[in-house]
Amino acid sequence: MGKIILTGDRPTGRLHVGHYVGSLRNRVMLQNSGKFEKLFFMIADAQALTDNFDHPQKVRENIMQVALDYLSCGIDPAKSTILVQSHISELTELTFYYMNLVTLARLERNPTVKAEIQLRGFNHSIPMGFLTYPVSQTADITAFMADTVPVGEDQLPMLEQAREIVRRFNELYGETLVEPTALLPDNAACLRLPGTDGKAKMSKSLGNCMPGLSKLSVSAWASAIMKNSFSNLPLFCNTTRLRSEPT
Repeated sequence: MGKIILTGDRPTGRLHVGHYVGSLRNRVMLQNSGKFEKLFFMIADAQALTDNFDHPQKVRENIMQVALDYLSCGIDPAKSTILVQSHISELTELTFYYMNLVTLARLERNPTVKAEIQLRGFNHSIPMGFLTYPVSQTADITAFMADTVPVGEDQLPMLEQAREIVRRFNELYGETLVEPTALLPDNAACLRLPGTDGKAKMSKSLGNCMPGLSKLSVSAWASAIMKNSFSNLPLFCNTTRLRSEPT
């Protein structure tokens, strides 16, 4: 079996400059490199609901927007598979079974989960779905037998937890699942592109991101490029229309 990639985004808003610099540009290069047999790009709407359960319409509306942004950046459906997480019910089932392979204490110690909880101000009112986010990611990765997962440095603890679950599963039931490896960006700017508030990484969920060109005037975009020394930024325009499917 050839090498398989799985990665994706939560549809909590339009993709932005941080996504392009941090991952989208690299995804297109990986897609066109010829080094991977299969590439899966997931729109993780079920995971998006873990901290947007009171705003399901926002998640639903942004599924199509994220798909359009993928296409406009160069993701080619002839070479890669774009999929919507909630359309594959087996992922939820697999997440349920994997929960038996990890403890609550281990989930609470995950540095990425702890940082995200603090950013969102959950305190002691943590949605259980959000806490088990790493388990859901493990289900996504292993369901497609992905051996390569492009991530930023801040996501490494999540992938390590996935590797732990895979090892535990294989210990109990025999060598069945593929243990994934991280593919880190080689561009220093990708490691932690700051948000417009200067306090955290650029994030659509936190509202501190720079939108695509279609949302900015030309002069504002040029000013942003000069200020932040970005180069080769994409034109986020909806040139391809998709037929909306019920979700």
